[in-house]
Amino acid sequence: MNTTKKYASTALAAALGVTVLAGCGGSDDTSAGSGASKGSGSKTVTLVTHDSFNASEAVLKQFTKESGYTVELLKSGDAGAALNQEILTKGSPRGDVFFGVDNTLLSRALDNGLFTAYEAKGLDRVVDGTEQDDKHRVTPVDTGDICVNYDKKYFADKKLAPPQTFEDLLKPAYKNLLVTENAATSSPGLGFLLGTVATQGEDGYEAYWKKLKANGVKVVDGWEQAYNEEFSGSAGGKKAKADRPLVVSYASSPPVEVLYADPQPKEAPTGVSTGTCFRQTEYAGLLKGAKNEAGGKALLDFLISKTFQEDVPLNMFVNPVVTDAKLPEIFTEFGETVDKPATVAPDKIAANREQWVRSWNSLVVK
Repeated sequence: MNTTKKYASTALAAALGVTVLAGCGGSDDTSAGSGASKGSGSKTVTLVTHDSFNASEAVLKQFTKESGYTVELLKSGDAGAALNQEILTKGSPRGDVFFGVDNTLLSRALDNGLFTAYEAKGLDRVVDGTEQDDKHRVTPVDTGDICVNYDKKYFADKKLAPPQTFEDLLKPAYKNLLVTENAATSSPGLGFLLGTVATQGEDGYEAYWKKLKANGVKVVDGWEQAYNEEFSGSAGGKKAKADRPLVVSYASSPPVEVLYADPQPKEAPTGVSTGTCFRQTEYAGLLKGAKNEAGGKALLDFLISKTFQEDVPLNMFVNPVVTDAKLPEIFTEFGETVDKPATVAPDKIAANREQWVRSWNSLVVK
């Protein structure tokens, strides 16, 4: 999820004048990353996060107005890299709150004891199934679905129905059409692998991938290459004369294609195979040893407030996690609702992730 969010949110920031803040107003602002060294009376709260985090200036100023705390961001690479740095500094964190650990890495964060338990205000409004820790060490903030996207024009021209399920992708009609990301190096690639484990079972996913490889699946290192260089349905793919009409991306990718098109089309040029989706949920937690616990708790409350949640879709291209947040029109008109995404329990992912990736690598890449 993070790679596409970085691509999309950076472009959106330029298009809409949205600012990614490292310190939002007020005379208490200091350099990013200094939050952990400030006393408990500090009016700055430091949010450690991945590079894809984005929020509008007005919304973060609203948090300051309501709470008295100014947010500083400490961005630390992709989600995995950011988490690794917090594990290395656990007990003496670089900030107060960590945002961006998702369900594929959640158990690793919990097992390392990174967070102090805190039950955020408003948890009763979050979508069922998104809370994965009954001790409230983390708070769900957003969800996103990793899904196969398809090039509508290609399938219309070929008079061929696009695939809708994992099983469909094995059919001869779709031979040599799919590109996916490496499960060992890419978040969407890993999510797609986990989707096959969830739907095919631990005893069946290897056989599935053998068949998918025989059906011509192409594997590239990351989302940027897959979506913008190999996928014929994206704006970048069209410029690159890409020839793969199926790609592993996100359910939010079609609205992004519409948003950046000039002129904007009446219909999204890409669609989503809703039977191929794996649900990701991102979490935030109060870092153990945080110097500004009070500010951290206030920020966690704010992250699931209606104000912040309605800011999420057009800044990070993911879905709100609370039931009372409204989606922007471009999402409701051009996005897809995924009613039954595949999921795997975080503890099961933790116990098997490395083995599944090694097995996948030996079957598909080597």
